[in-house]
Amino acid sequence: RRTGQPVPRTPAETTRCVLDSLALAHRRAIEDATRLSGRTVSAVHIVGGGVHNTLLCQLTADACGLPVIAGPAEAAALGNVLVQARTAGVITGGLPELRALLHSTQPLRQYEPTGDHSAWDRAAARLGDAQVTTATSGRAKAATGQGDEEEPCA
Repeated sequence: RRTGQPVPRTPAETTRCVLDSLALAHRRAIEDATRLSGRTVSAVHIVGGGVHNTLLCQLTADACGLPVIAGPAEAAALGNVLVQARTAGVITGGLPELRALLHSTQPLRQYEPTGDHSAWDRAAARLGDAQVTTATSGRAKAATGQGDEEEPCA
């Protein structure tokens, strides 16, 4: 309502809006990291429980226009175990070797961007306009353009 977009009416529409918003947040984080570091990004890595949500992973690939590599789901625990095993002398090597070991033992899934990215560009612009307007004036302005069922929710 605040951004002038249709309000989700069903649990499914609300869920899709949340997933679209997460994908757009991933896009914004990648853009910020690229801008701040001066480096390019060739893929988005998703770890943790989100790797089990195939729709979120695909939406993130589409929103970012980059491949998404999903996994492992238990990355924090596995990283902890690897560091402890190295400290105990059970395994050797630096970060590249530990990553290679993890990669060879954990299933990863790759998602490629699909389709036309212009809908994601429009959604990101609507979201950016709403954030700037809210931050500068305390009031949200109506988003430009008409959202339809194919447009990502922002």
